[in-house]
Amino acid sequence: MLKLLLVEDNPKLRAALKTGLAATGSVQTLYACGSGEEALAYCIQTCQVFENLTGFPFTILMDVQLAGQMNGIQAAVAIRREYPRLPVVFYSIQDDDAYYRDFLNSGILSHYAYVRKSNYLLPEMIIPLLKDAVSGRSFIDPEIEVRVHEVRQRDQNDPMALLEPNEQVVARLLAQGLTNEQIAARMGYKDKRTISRVNGQIYTVWGLKASPTDEKIARTRAALIIQAGRFLEWEE
Repeated sequence: MLKLLLVEDNPKLRAALKTGLAATGSVQTLYACGSGEEALAYCIQTCQVFENLTGFPFTILMDVQLAGQMNGIQAAVAIRREYPRLPVVFYSIQDDDAYYRDFLNSGILSHYAYVRKSNYLLPEMIIPLLKDAVSGRSFIDPEIEVRVHEVRQRDQNDPMALLEPNEQVVARLLAQGLTNEQIAARMGYKDKRTISRVNGQIYTVWGLKASPTDEKIARTRAALIIQAGRFLEWEE
């Protein structure tokens, strides 16, 4: 029988899942909670008791949107830092780039599934996912896989990804229409020439001309790139 940590922030759904999974006769929920922090604390306090016991299939059914500061992906990463490859099934209704981005950056490659709740409504449909995760398999819902791919492609072509952190701040303020003087004041620089140098770095990285005669054009084009979130083609 699978031993389960159930992490779901909706109390009614949490109770329904616990009851429904128990009714299958395949799962015993050892603990149920609604936050990533509580899930992490439980694993640190409890998993060490079982980690040396063979034949103890322990897994996690994890919502992605949770109460507290950590979402489900972040919580799983924190838990796996202590217990690598601990099986986890992400069970979510959220369609948010931030969660897909966290998943892409999580480094989770095995012992997991990531599915939409709407495609796996019945407890009987969740059991195979939990068992596969315990076995080391990986599975991602095709609908989620499409969205993850979209986010990956968008991020790989994100102009801001080519900039250093301070350059990103300057670029965003530039796109808001602030002058170099205003940006310098906002960022705590005494000399606007510092911002001019950073602007020049941004223009160079993005392939924009930055001579004194066309600095205004480069600045306008940089603002348009930031607003579009992608590189644009210009007619010369």
